[in-house]
Amino acid sequence: MRVFLELAYDGTRYHGWQRQPQSITVQEVLEDTLARLFGGPCPVMGCGRTDAGVHAKYFVAHAQLPDEALGGRVSSWEEAVLKLNGMLPPDVGIAAIHTVGEKAHARFDAVERGYTYLIHNAKDPFLEGRSTRVYGDLDVAAMQEASAHLVRKDDFASFCKAGSDQGTTICDVREARWEVLGPHRWAFHITADRFLRNMVRATVGTLIEVGKGKRHPEDILEVLAAKDRSAAGKSVLGCGLYLTRVTYPGEVFTPVGTQYL
Repeated sequence: MRVFLELAYDGTRYHGWQRQPQSITVQEVLEDTLARLFGGPCPVMGCGRTDAGVHAKYFVAHAQLPDEALGGRVSSWEEAVLKLNGMLPPDVGIAAIHTVGEKAHARFDAVERGYTYLIHNAKDPFLEGRSTRVYGDLDVAAMQEASAHLVRKDDFASFCKAGSDQGTTICDVREARWEVLGPHRWAFHITADRFLRNMVRATVGTLIEVGKGKRHPEDILEVLAAKDRSAAGKSVLGCGLYLTRVTYPGEVFTPVGTQYL
């Protein structure tokens, strides 16, 4: 039986989403918890592979459960959500579980994803591990102008981590904008059909260089044209990055459990 799980997690203490031999990951914790509830292996595949320290306000994974999962240890998916949330650590929460087709795939069926990156430039103990502190003043208007140049279908190789095994580096970026959250706080929102490894963090690092006057807004076009990671800025830390949205065709999956957003 295949199901989609809608979940959220604080990635601070995890070495990313994907299971690894020597480090704790979100996938490992989720698979182990499902196995405890349903009495056997429950392989899980996520909609993406967030890096160490990266958070997900909204994440989708598919899991292969025993055929007798319903009617056995749980009578409904709502009951399963309650039990799993009681078993999972406090930094991982499941919003909903849905039965889907046996070929439904959390990663390959997704048609759009959205990320948010949080920054601040004044010390705030309550943002530690949740937002990245940037030192000095920022010209946010210039950063906004530079962001507009990213909204395009193009080769984003310059923003892809060197050595990544990507079939293609073409991405269709549909939104890239800055939002003022308050004094000394900003959020960068970006939406695309797909993202390359480290793409958002490299993009934000480059835009911060624009905000500091080290680049002009139109320099983004030259960075894109270079198709070379060394042309872009340094990647920012993972702690400010949040996966916030994953969209699927209606015939595959329609999300409903979005209380974590």
